[in-house]
Amino acid sequence: MTAHPAPRSDAETFWTARYGDSPIWSGRPNASLVDVLESLVPGPERADAGATATALDLGSGEGGDALWLAAQGWRVTAVDIAPNALDRGRAEAERVGLDDRVRWVQADLATWDTVERFDLVAASFLHSSVSFPRAAVLRRATTFVAPGGHLVVIGHAGSPSWASHGEHEHAEPLVGPEEQVEQLALGDGWTVEVGELRTRHIPAPDGRQATLDDTVVLARRS
Repeated sequence: MTAHPAPRSDAETFWTARYGDSPIWSGRPNASLVDVLESLVPGPERADAGATATALDLGSGEGGDALWLAAQGWRVTAVDIAPNALDRGRAEAERVGLDDRVRWVQADLATWDTVERFDLVAASFLHSSVSFPRAAVLRRATTFVAPGGHLVVIGHAGSPSWASHGEHEHAEPLVGPEEQVEQLALGDGWTVEVGELRTRHIPAPDGRQATLDDTVVLARRS
């Protein structure tokens, strides 16, 4: 009997088409992620931690954040629904000699679960234009954080200043830092170390200067 691959979900079909046949991102890590996590990454002064410190990148896309984390010394598990995005991340990891520090997992985060616990769980701009239970996924992600570990969530707090009503729609409401913390439902044993609204200056499609507000949350589990 011939085995047939499982049919793609609507979300996998959408994101596979979105990533298409060539890279759509710069390959660089998200600036806010770097800014918030630079003091946490394993370095020479933490050589003992560098050998074992683990990170989970949710919605890793083409791997910009995952590869940056790996370059700092983390052992990274990168999860995304789009196989072509993961293929690009894997190829870049091999090119720069980080293939032994990143494990690439193709899965739908709406249902994906793991018994592993990580020193760092990161979700950068985990938004979707198709149905996606973002709040529930992020609440589940809090259970993936090991004692003493951190959770970082970075997301859009609103549409770009140049966007008209209806543009850049997401499947879930965009929230500020206070509402993001509420959605995480962290409870006892957690400390919110960063809860900020950060404004980025970006070029609009017509070349004019525009702004975009991001929610940045960093929490530590005791």
